[in-house]
Amino acid sequence: MYERLIQIEFNHCDPAGIVFYPRYFEMVNSVIENFFADVVGRSFASMHFGASNGVPTVAVEAAFQKPSRLGEKVRFTLRVEKVGGSSVRLVIQGHGADGPRMRATMTLAWIDGMKAAPWPGEMRAALEAYRETQDA
Repeated sequence: MYERLIQIEFNHCDPAGIVFYPRYFEMVNSVIENFFADVVGRSFASMHFGASNGVPTVAVEAAFQKPSRLGEKVRFTLRVEKVGGSSVRLVIQGHGADGPRMRATMTLAWIDGMKAAPWPGEMRAALEAYRETQDA
């Protein structure tokens, strides 16, 4: 399963020293961006600067179970739940040393020329291959 360890920094926190919840979305996006580069084979830079395509978020659902504090490390995991014709549904979970912190379900769409388009073959194949082996 794809994962990234992120240390909670001062810039993630409110004055009480806990993660200001919108900052989790930045962390989730970082996990997704790295997943696309590492697993799918397309960096966000190559999509946004080299071509007129990308993977914007079109739907999000999030739940926050427990606060994360400055200096803690949160392990984020990414699961591919469903690959559609031009979209993918991802589940990202964050866990601290003492259990779950947050969960987000993100739906991203492949766009080309600012319109939804079918996944390019190699990207679809990479997403499907990951989905089939993510629990191995």
